Amino acid sequence: MLPCLSHDIPQRIRNRTLSAVTLTKHVLADITQRDHLYNTTTRLLTQRAIKSAEKIDYAVRNNIDPGPLAGIPFGIKDLFDVRGEITTAGSKILANTPTASHDAILVQRLIQAGAIPVALTNMDEFAYGFATDNAHHGPTYNPHDTQRLAGGSSGGSAAGIAARFFGLSLGSDTNGSIRVPASLCGVWGLRATQGRLPTQGSYPFVKSLDTVGPFADSATSLTLCFEALSAEKLPLVDHTSLKIARLGGWFANNMSPRMESAFNTLAHKINATETVHIPEVARARAAAFLISASEGAELHLHHLQHQTDDFDPAVRDRLLAGALIPAPTLVKAHRFRNWFRRAMHTAFAQTDILIAPAVVGEAPRFDQPLIEVNGEMVSARANLGLYTQPLTLAGFPVLTLPMPCDGLPLSAQLIAKPGREDQLLALGKALEHSGAAQARLLQA
Repeated sequence: MLPCLSHDIPQRIRNRTLSAVTLTKHVLADITQRDHLYNTTTRLLTQRAIKSAEKIDYAVRNNIDPGPLAGIPFGIKDLFDVRGEITTAGSKILANTPTASHDAILVQRLIQAGAIPVALTNMDEFAYGFATDNAHHGPTYNPHDTQRLAGGSSGGSAAGIAARFFGLSLGSDTNGSIRVPASLCGVWGLRATQGRLPTQGSYPFVKSLDTVGPFADSATSLTLCFEALSAEKLPLVDHTSLKIARLGGWFANNMSPRMESAFNTLAHKINATETVHIPEVARARAAAFLISASEGAELHLHHLQHQTDDFDPAVRDRLLAGALIPAPTLVKAHRFRNWFRRAMHTAFAQTDILIAPAVVGEAPRFDQPLIEVNGEMVSARANLGLYTQPLTLAGFPVLTLPMPCDGLPLSAQLIAKPGREDQLLALGKALEHSGAAQARLLQA
């Protein structure tokens, strides 16, 4: 596993106390040896990784800046194009498509910053799910308890960091696919402002909602990674001047006792004494669900007609249901989306950051199909997005922050105004420094 947190690696590479090639070979061997326990990766990028590491070591020997992410191994959700690899999006339906001729823009930017691509990571087929229980590649198991879900759809990317296979990874988030697995696995995750990070070279799920972003083992690494991905230096932010409030109503209901305790502790530490209520949250979640189902079905209509049996059965059934949604219903959902976005802006009139739980509680067990929501027992997997799906509709940036707690990981969502990732990351780093937030990683 990684010998240290990823933000320490570039300095060790620069002062030659660590070789990028040695580290990369160690990481590849470690994944080969241990990943049968967690199933976080689907393909190793062995030759590509070693060649990238050789370039880093060459740059250091010749006093050339190797980049801010020099030597940090990273995983890539298998819906991003990687040159020479087939982009399968977790599906056998795409297994015979041509290999990618170019890296996705975000993959390019991480490599240009010195990071080392080591593996493609497991995911729900076509990014449609919250579990990373893939019919073709098998489930990804939570490294903190392999009887439990890692979350999805970017589960391999989050679990690979928790297992300390890599320090950074790429994911996508349409309805919570970064936030849910980051929470269940106890790592840092960032859903960027919709449209801020380029999606070119990533296989779509719902084009009108799709967002991409990184996972990391520390807030510092997440910040460096986001700067590389956005190709811009973030301004300095005085986190002590930020006004923070908690979301009430929908976001205050259904938390497990452990989640409620950890969340209240976090709110107290950051002086989030005020409560803000967003209207029509249930309708926002329903609208996000309808848009996802309908647009996802439209994208795969040809495959549904001609390769029905090749789908993951759970994904196929959701897409078939989405194909039956009437067009007027979809139009109403998009109209409501515009209204809800304005309501979100109104919610920020007197505050800079809003906080909410990321999921209702700890990672569900694979054999635990139901959880309690509003007094009823409902599907655990379908409701892991209870707190993430409504926020999807507005496209605001959200940081998943791992909270200190005993037992399995628990996380909060920190939401900022569009384009204010700088505020989220500044607060995240401050909380990490104070011990009020910390990734949960396997111990060496």
